[in-house]
Amino acid sequence: METESRSEEHKEPPVETSEPDRRQTTRERGDCSEAPCGSTEEAREPSEREPESCAAEGNPAGTKCPCDPETEGGGSGWKEARKLRKTNSWKMVRFQDPSEEHDVVERDSSAESLFPDQAPKEWTSSTFEELFAAEEWQDITENRLLRKKVLESSDPSGPSPSWGQEVTVKMQCVLEDRTVVEKDSKLVFVIGEGDVNQALEECVMSMQMGEVSLLLADSQYAYGLLGREPDVPAWAPLLYQLQLLDFRDKPDPLTLPVADRIRIGNQKRERGNFHFQREEYSLAARAYSMALSVLTTRSGDGGDDGVKVDEEEEVREYRVKCLNNLAAAQLKLEQYEEALGTSRDVLTLEQNNVKALFRTGKLLSDKGEYKEAMEVLKKALKLEPTTKAIHAELSKLVRRQLGGKDVQEWSSKQAEVLGDNIAPFLVPKKKEPAGISWKFILGALLVALGSLVTSVILTARN
Repeated sequence: METESRSEEHKEPPVETSEPDRRQTTRERGDCSEAPCGSTEEAREPSEREPESCAAEGNPAGTKCPCDPETEGGGSGWKEARKLRKTNSWKMVRFQDPSEEHDVVERDSSAESLFPDQAPKEWTSSTFEELFAAEEWQDITENRLLRKKVLESSDPSGPSPSWGQEVTVKMQCVLEDRTVVEKDSKLVFVIGEGDVNQALEECVMSMQMGEVSLLLADSQYAYGLLGREPDVPAWAPLLYQLQLLDFRDKPDPLTLPVADRIRIGNQKRERGNFHFQREEYSLAARAYSMALSVLTTRSGDGGDDGVKVDEEEEVREYRVKCLNNLAAAQLKLEQYEEALGTSRDVLTLEQNNVKALFRTGKLLSDKGEYKEAMEVLKKALKLEPTTKAIHAELSKLVRRQLGGKDVQEWSSKQAEVLGDNIAPFLVPKKKEPAGISWKFILGALLVALGSLVTSVILTARN
C-alpha cells in the first residue's frame, strides 16, 4: 500500500439517534455532551448531523437539564432528618419487560422514598467515609469499594440471580448530600449485558428474593471520572437502597413480538450511544451487537411469516442505525476489517446510505483497493455533491493512484452533474517556467553596456 498509514485517525460523526428516542433516550446519563466525540471538524463526514436526541445514552445525549436540586424548607428539623432532596433530572434507562406495556410509564419524579419503612441512619445522615469504614457492612468486592448492608433479609439459603438472568428490582440512589439521582419502582435488566452500572449488577447477584439492602458504591463501580451530566459529579460515590423483586431466565428475543424486539433493541442501541459518548468504544460496540441480535423479524423456527410490512421496514431502519454506529465504534477501536464488513452490511440494507458509502470508500482506499474505492466514493459524491469530506477523500485517493507525482488539486467548487467523469473537479497545477527569465538577461546586458560606455568616456577625457 501507498505511504499513508492505515492507522490514521478515522474521524467519525456522533452516533445516530432517532426522533422517537427523544423522549426515552439517555436516562442513564444527564445527556447533551458531545465532547467525547471530538470537536466539529471543517471537513465532516457525509450526512453528519447532530443526533436528534442530542447524544446518545448512550448519543447518546439529549437536551441538557438543569441540575440544581430542589431543597425542602430549611430549619433544624430538616437538618436533623436530612430528608431526601430531588433534582429535576431523573436520568436512567428503564429496561422494563417490553411485554408489559402498562408498566412502561414515566418515572416517578417525587422525592418521596420508595422505602418509607426503611430509613436507617446510614441512609439519611451518615457520611460515606463512615460507611466505607463500618464493620457491620459486607464487602461485595475484596477492595472494599463495593459494600452492602442487609436491612430486611429473606431465606438465606434461597437462590440468587446469576449471570445472564433477567432481574427486577426496586431501587433509589442518592449522592452523599442525599440528592436523589436515580429512582425506579420496577427496574428490569439483564445481568452482564451492561444495561446498568457495574455496582447494581454485582450487588443483585449477592441478594435473595425479597431482600432489602443498602449498597455503597465507589465511583469506579458507578460513573467514574466522567460522572453523569448533569446530576452525578465526577468521582462521586453513590448510595443505593434496593429490593430484589424477581429474577428469571432471560427470554429468547426470537419468541417475542416484533414490536417488543424493536423496543428492546433500541434500549440496547441507546446504551451503546451512552458508552460511545463517553469514549468507551468496546462497551459501545458490545451494546450495538446485542441490539442487532434482537432487531430481527426472524422467528424461532427461522421463518418470518406474519410480520407486518411497517414492522419489517422499522426493523430495517433501526438495523441500519445500529450498523452505522457499530462501524463508528469499530473504527475508533482500529478494527478496520470489521468496520469495512459492517459498512458493507449497511449497504446491503440501504445501498444509497452515504455514511456507509463514505466509510467503505475510505477503508478500501486505505487498504489499497483504489478502483473499487473510486467507484464507491463517486457514488457517495453523486448523492451528496457538496460534502467536503468526500471531496477530500477523493483527492487523497487520486494522489495515491498517481503515486504522489503530478498531484492534482481537488477543487471545492460545487458539483452539478457528476456522472462517471470526475475531471470537472480536478484543477491541474500551474507549471512553473523553467530556466532564467529573458528579462533578467536583457537587464544584465544593458547594465554591462552602460558600464562600458561610461568607462570609454572617462578614459577619453583623461
